[in-house]
Amino acid sequence: MEINLKPTPKQFEGYEVLRDDETYYLVFGGAAGGGKSWFGCEWLMTMAIAYPNTRWFIGRNELTTLMGSTFITWTKVCKHHNFKDWKLNGQYHFIELNNGSRIDLLDLKNNPSDPFYERYGSREYTGGWIEESGEVEFNAFDTLKSRIGRHLNKEYNIKPKLLLTCNPKKNWLYQKIYKPFKANQLPIEYKFIQSLYGDNPHTAEDYGKMLSQITDRIQKERLMYGNWEYSDDDNALMTYDNIQDLFTNTITENENKWLVADVARYGSDRTVISYWKGLHCYKIETFEKLGVDEVSEKLKIILRDEHIPYSHCIVDEDGVGGGVVDTVRGVKGFMANRTPFDDRITGKPSNFKNLKTQCVYTLADKVNAHEIKITCLDEIKQSLSEELSSFKRKDPDKEGKLEIEPKDKMKEMLGRSPDIADTLLMRMYFEFISPTKAFEKLDPIQIMLSKRIERNNNNQLNYN
Repeated sequence: MEINLKPTPKQFEGYEVLRDDETYYLVFGGAAGGGKSWFGCEWLMTMAIAYPNTRWFIGRNELTTLMGSTFITWTKVCKHHNFKDWKLNGQYHFIELNNGSRIDLLDLKNNPSDPFYERYGSREYTGGWIEESGEVEFNAFDTLKSRIGRHLNKEYNIKPKLLLTCNPKKNWLYQKIYKPFKANQLPIEYKFIQSLYGDNPHTAEDYGKMLSQITDRIQKERLMYGNWEYSDDDNALMTYDNIQDLFTNTITENENKWLVADVARYGSDRTVISYWKGLHCYKIETFEKLGVDEVSEKLKIILRDEHIPYSHCIVDEDGVGGGVVDTVRGVKGFMANRTPFDDRITGKPSNFKNLKTQCVYTLADKVNAHEIKITCLDEIKQSLSEELSSFKRKDPDKEGKLEIEPKDKMKEMLGRSPDIADTLLMRMYFEFISPTKAFEKLDPIQIMLSKRIERNNNNQLNYN
């Protein structure tokens, strides 16, 4: 039989990619109404017809959603092309064509007993399609991409192809696909084609009316305009708009200056230093591969040149930073797991797991209240925005002390450590206890010793 395809311009571009010799993974869509589901069904139908006895798959986060949505689109595509030579095996969940080709329907929901999707690790496919790929775990994609190109590809000279259709989602798709695409650094085996509702002439008018009626701004930005920079995670502590406002906020500055340093840990290579005047972070610097002695000397120079008291400087004391605190005597050390400060209103113990969690929540309150201003380079703005968006509540429905997602999970999502944002949360330490108030609690001998330490550090710096 002859299939007469009439793709939209974006779908035609997608077909060209699916026929080339260099691309293995095509990410198509990035908004609602761009014709991505029709495109996926039509591509698999034509390939299964053209190459008898081949084996393909359609995967989605839940099989029930696949059957209630994607499979319905499949039936419409077949009816549109008057293709009837197929049947559904509802017991084992696959579509079988009369020419021997088969399309498995896969449930890609994460199973705690099978986190690496070993249930699909032995299957062999010619190619496949993950629908709404933003809903599935990275491990599902990582496993299935190793299963394509294994069934009659050499016999038919078919290149392994995996199609991923999606809406914007700030997860592994954002980190591994969209962000490199935006930076023109996407590996050659990947392609990204954004298709918006306006790119689909068959449904543009209806979809445009429907999408324009979405009242939630984040949803509208994602689904109508294909904006990947919005986050729809209810557990995020700071909103996208409020994070962006950090770089344009107008606040009243005071004369107190502060310095915060996140020192490179073992196995890391970046030290971050942020400069503050009140709650205006007026400068952020990053340094590559500095040793403890180099960081210590750099801090002394900055404190002298910026006229910042040693007691107004805080350094991450966990790991390597502890050596800096020992060397630059008089600066404060920040330890994430330290007991949080008591509640400032009631005076009772606060409901935070540790000091870091308390500082993150305090930072979020001030960001959302537009009380902080950041002045920095554009490349730092982008990184900082991503890092702040990754601060999320952990187990929000769970009773007990408030917690945030662990740093390892943030690193997995970002692909790096949130070092810049860490200096912002550490700055919140001084919102609980200012150096002046701290000295007021000391007796005269302690005050004298503390001032002597600071003078000695300044004299040593001047001597060097």
